[in-house]
Amino acid sequence: MQVLFAASECVPFIKTGGLGDVVGALPKALVRENVRVSVILPEYEDMSDELKGRMSFLTHFDVMVGWRRQYCGIKYIDAEGIRYYFLDNEYYFKRHGCYGYYDDGERFAFFSRAVLDALPYLAQKPDVIHCHDWQTGPICALLKSWHYKDNPFYQNIRTVYTIHNLKYQGIYSRNVLKELLDLDDSFYNINGLEFFGCVSYMKAGLAYADCLTTVSRTYAREIQTPYFGEKLDGFLRWRGNKLQGIVNGIDRDRYDPETDSFLSNPYTHSVGKTVNKKKLQEQLSLPVDNSRPMIAMITRLTEQKGIDLVLRVFHEMMSLDVQFVLLGTGEQNYESAFHSLAHQYPGAVSANIYFDDGLARKIYAASDLFLMPSKFEPCGIGQLLAMRYGSLPVVRETGGLKDTVVPYDELTDEGYGFSFTNYNAHDMLYTINRAVGFYRHKPDTWYDLVERALQMNFGWETSAREYKALYEQLR
Repeated sequence: MQVLFAASECVPFIKTGGLGDVVGALPKALVRENVRVSVILPEYEDMSDELKGRMSFLTHFDVMVGWRRQYCGIKYIDAEGIRYYFLDNEYYFKRHGCYGYYDDGERFAFFSRAVLDALPYLAQKPDVIHCHDWQTGPICALLKSWHYKDNPFYQNIRTVYTIHNLKYQGIYSRNVLKELLDLDDSFYNINGLEFFGCVSYMKAGLAYADCLTTVSRTYAREIQTPYFGEKLDGFLRWRGNKLQGIVNGIDRDRYDPETDSFLSNPYTHSVGKTVNKKKLQEQLSLPVDNSRPMIAMITRLTEQKGIDLVLRVFHEMMSLDVQFVLLGTGEQNYESAFHSLAHQYPGAVSANIYFDDGLARKIYAASDLFLMPSKFEPCGIGQLLAMRYGSLPVVRETGGLKDTVVPYDELTDEGYGFSFTNYNAHDMLYTINRAVGFYRHKPDTWYDLVERALQMNFGWETSAREYKALYEQLR
């Protein structure tokens, strides 16, 4: 079984969000399940010089992007039983960041076509191409176009397409169908790439992949409803027999509080968090006070993440005598709001409007509660990392948050987190207040919950076996 992951980001090479974590960790878990995996992604300018220095040149070829003939080089790195391929084109990828450019439609049309054209040059022909999110959706359609379908080399290759976030779909004008993808009008219809008069790269994957997955069971159900379906719910119901939810995991070796070199005091039990909390309070110029619970958010500052709920009741939350630590960037209005709140609460709020992986780990290790009140959340990795480091999650019951966080029930003594159902600021506030009550007034229960969280196993083993079974069904 040879599987090629095609994606726009992958830890440790490049990452903007959870997609990079998944593509970095899942192949390693599959290798442990005796699946041969390779990964192919663009060679971005922002990749470190150290990583670029490890790359070996394989070959180069030309890629047709509509009528344009573009250079494409292939480089590779072998690591942990996986070969990572990097597609080199400075015109498209020698620029800062991964996305957000005016020509992203052309950039990822090139990437999708280049992935398929690169296959004959790779060490192993894949049985399955596992495509991730809208940037690779065109691969599924192109594989069934006249460019490849009659070529014997490509005829037995199957595709799996994973939706990481349905909200981001790669929607472009109808012109890209011919101008960039060189596909005829037979692909432009309600069952193909057409999307309200435009072309959707996401829909290319949904329509033409042999199998569809998304990153949690609840999200797989949610996106087949109008509220979560981003105008694709009907299409997803039509393709529902090809869709299944497989919850994400985390790389337990990469994120391990016992060995994490970023931590002041690596630990295995709840008592070890106290030293890390003290050190972080000192680093962020917060009063050193273990009696005050620390609530953390490590997040993109966007509407999806429930930031409106937090801002709506922020003053009421701070009246609970807590410390609040934020790490992340996003929309300007949210960044400005948290800057202002940090000035209003200089001894209680630390707003760090940037991202730093080392600081993120310190926050996971130091915080008592981890807040994720998302409007929707396909899977979420923050709550899994928080529990790995013994920070109890406070989440809204949606998507993967619902699948991975079991709320604590005092009557049955089951669960290890806190959750609320409605997208409502005061429901969230009530849940935070309840969690703070356990911290202050029932310390034995609190530390038992922290120990439960630390013992939870959200590694990739189970999910990797599910993906392996899925690949084998396609053979």
